Amino acid sequence: MTGPAVKTKDPKTTLLRVWNYMERHKAGLLLSGVFVIISSLLSLLGPYYIGVIIDHYIIPVDVNGTIRIAVMLLGIYIGASLFTWLQAYMMVSVSVKTIGNMREDLFTKLQTLSLHFFDRHKHGDLMSRFTNDIDNLNQALSQSVIQIISSILTIAGVTIAMFSLDWILALVSFVTIPLMLFVTRKIIGFSRENFSRRQKDIGELNGFIEESISGGDVITLFGKEEETFTQFHSVNERLRQSAMRADMFSGFLGPLNNFLSNLGLGLVIGVGAIMALKGMTTVGIIASFVTYSRQFTRPINQLSNLLNSIQAALAGAERVFETMDEVPDLKDKKDARSVNRFYGDISFIDVDFSYHNENKILSNINFSAKAGEMVALVGPTGSGKTTIINLLMRFYDIQSGEIFIDGRNIRDYRLRELRKRIGIVLQDPYLFSGTVMENIRYGKLDATEEEVIKAAKTASAHGFIRHLPDQYNTVITSGGSNISQGQKQLLSIARAILSDADILILDEATANIDTRTEVEIQKGLRNLTKGKTCFVIAHRLKTIEQADRILVIKDGEIIEQGNHEELLNQFGFYHDLYANQLKI
Repeated sequence: MTGPAVKTKDPKTTLLRVWNYMERHKAGLLLSGVFVIISSLLSLLGPYYIGVIIDHYIIPVDVNGTIRIAVMLLGIYIGASLFTWLQAYMMVSVSVKTIGNMREDLFTKLQTLSLHFFDRHKHGDLMSRFTNDIDNLNQALSQSVIQIISSILTIAGVTIAMFSLDWILALVSFVTIPLMLFVTRKIIGFSRENFSRRQKDIGELNGFIEESISGGDVITLFGKEEETFTQFHSVNERLRQSAMRADMFSGFLGPLNNFLSNLGLGLVIGVGAIMALKGMTTVGIIASFVTYSRQFTRPINQLSNLLNSIQAALAGAERVFETMDEVPDLKDKKDARSVNRFYGDISFIDVDFSYHNENKILSNINFSAKAGEMVALVGPTGSGKTTIINLLMRFYDIQSGEIFIDGRNIRDYRLRELRKRIGIVLQDPYLFSGTVMENIRYGKLDATEEEVIKAAKTASAHGFIRHLPDQYNTVITSGGSNISQGQKQLLSIARAILSDADILILDEATANIDTRTEVEIQKGLRNLTKGKTCFVIAHRLKTIEQADRILVIKDGEIIEQGNHEELLNQFGFYHDLYANQLKI
């Protein structure tokens, strides 16, 4: 009950930002508001005519008048129901459009953020912001906003109607209202912070589940099912406790307010009965007051319950806006240059880099690559090879030094165009759900079928594609789980080839491909890289013997560089690596 919880930081600002999205759809909001007013007015007329029919027609036994007013009441309540449905329909339409705009802005924002942001956030937590958090907001917008407006109008209208009928009974009806407001305020204060904690715990649970599913084969391989379940139980238990606290506090509202509502209703009936016996009021007015009293307390109960759902929605909206407010680590300069083609000269000058301003990953990196050269990066795992490639792609910005392409600092180029002119094949390639043709064509969306097949042949992927059930129309599941790791890399290489980039990067691209296929790929890549600069990261040194330049990296520094023969003749670190691999 007293566990740690995170409060909503600024609910007013969050509400204002949500409203800024909603007001884009003013027509729908206006229509919905008109329907709310009409339905509220019709609902107020019902109790009044109930009193009229009792005092003026039922008690005097006027059958014709009773039938006439009863038909009128039927029309009033049918109209109220119709306009209630119309207001809900219009509000759902506004809500869906609003949430659609927010999802688009959130997704667009994610496309502008650097890898540093994704390093700091679990993918499951980000997914939770797209799903649970936005869904909570959607539910609140589609249901709560109109009900709040309707409740406020109903309370105002009922107050006026009650005082116009009998001010004494009106005051009696309001005796329990201050107590209801006090209880609501206290419980909302307790539940708000727990709803925020619940949303955070949902994100953590989603992140853990996403990691467990993605790494399911590793969990099975190492027999860690029990340990994984124990971790899941711990995360799930935290969510259970925060959800229980949130729901338990909010659950108090309904029963307490219902009790106070019934208490107020009892007072109205009791006092009204005494007044009727003394001739101070009529049975019809008491009947009207009983109905109005229900109408008065029902909105208050609804507002109490709605405020709980709104707290959950605000907690989710705040997490969404938190992501939207992330400042991109990398931005284009105001005078950033467009580039349609790179010649391919690349230079690293005195480059230092650390991922989180902690220990340096790279220190004093200096090298040059001429256009058309194949440059190989070798060294122990964790030495900084892939980091150099990440900096060239400008996935991260360096702390000091400069990186040049064709004589210009890479910060002078527009990010989108810089990366478009660089083709990369990662060590762990990713394929999207879709056909083989679509996955290769991702490198050049307007490529013809012939161009796709040509790229596949160059990458030595055409052979295995022909043996797939539907060849190039074979559907690949998300992530490429229905083909082998080597086949995924072949398709990824074909995709990079099709992109016709000026600079090619192969980050351990042949690590999961058999030797024979690797030889074929090297031949194709050698032809492909004529006139283009190519970077190759490889642990198997036999595959980069023909590289024009080899950079030997250890502990974030370039300790040797030269071609294969030159490095062997130095009898240094590279010689030792090569000798250990080939046992010479």
